[in-house]
Amino acid sequence: MKHNNVIPNAHFHKKWQLHVRTWFDQPGRKARRHQKRLTKAQRVAPRPAKGSLRPIVRGETRRYNTKVRAGRGFSLDEIRAAGLHPTYARTIGISVDHRRRNKSTEALQLNVQRLKQYLGKLILFPLKADKPKKNDAKPEETKLAVQLKKQRVMPVKQRVTREKARPVNDADTKFQAFQAIRMARADARLIGQREKKAKQAAEDEKKPKKEK
Repeated sequence: MKHNNVIPNAHFHKKWQLHVRTWFDQPGRKARRHQKRLTKAQRVAPRPAKGSLRPIVRGETRRYNTKVRAGRGFSLDEIRAAGLHPTYARTIGISVDHRRRNKSTEALQLNVQRLKQYLGKLILFPLKADKPKKNDAKPEETKLAVQLKKQRVMPVKQRVTREKARPVNDADTKFQAFQAIRMARADARLIGQREKKAKQAAEDEKKPKKEK
């Protein structure tokens, strides 16, 4: 504050009832959402009522990249590696994200295997019963179709591997964690220089030695 003014003492708590928002329709909204889900399941039956198939991706940053989760959609490379076209994949319940890029072969193969597993379980109804297409299911297979209601399509599960208890041996007692970390950092830092020296040594050996 500047100058010789009155110390501010605003009374903001007056008529607070006018500024409070209340809602009493939460139970009713819950019932309506439940009814909409049931109506959608009946409308799209026997298709899955919980959305499309999602890829397995890892979280960003060093903190979350150890955990897997469901991604937005499969990349174009994954779709083509599974023998599908992106436009056709969207019509059979597979989500596609054209912005995703595969940065590791392991993740690409994992999602391609996931797509092939989904196609193996898929029962594709023909659009026209009298004109079935190549990938459409037969009438005997369509009778075996079951509505998927409670869970998502092939949900992504986090696998946790736990170490079993074992007795402490001599290698454990002699192991020095700090020294191992320092050596690992040194190996990572000097890998380029060591490769250069090894390459230079190999070239020197190939050169004919000069006679004295």
